[in-house]
Amino acid sequence: MANAAQAHVMHVREAMSKPVLMVGPQHTLRQAAQLMAMRRVGSAIVIDPDGEGLGIMTERDVLNAIGSGLDPDVEQCANHITWDVVYAAPHWSLEEAAMAMARGGFRHLVVLDGDEVLGIISVRDLMRVWALRRAEAAASV
Repeated sequence: MANAAQAHVMHVREAMSKPVLMVGPQHTLRQAAQLMAMRRVGSAIVIDPDGEGLGIMTERDVLNAIGSGLDPDVEQCANHITWDVVYAAPHWSLEEAAMAMARGGFRHLVVLDGDEVLGIISVRDLMRVWALRRAEAAASV
């Protein structure tokens, strides 16, 4: 018979990071990097009400921009935002979120409920939850 940890399907809402870090398209790369480092997160939501709407900027975007020689104190986030964002619903299972990440080749999903940003789920969040569940299952044996 399956134990309770195996029987409980975890959902995105239980593992996502919140509140989300938000930056504007006018922030410099250094400002975005400093905010991500301070919050110890690998991504930030970008809301551009006058432009594309909702986007995401990741630590990889910052790294690629600086690695290509751009000045982080001058270059703005606007040119390094992914606007083609893949979203997760809070009721998705963690397996569904992991499959979406694997299919798309990315490490973050914005969690939306309608138009409201609830959080972000990352590969780090998945690993943390799965590792804790495994440790709990091992301890209960």
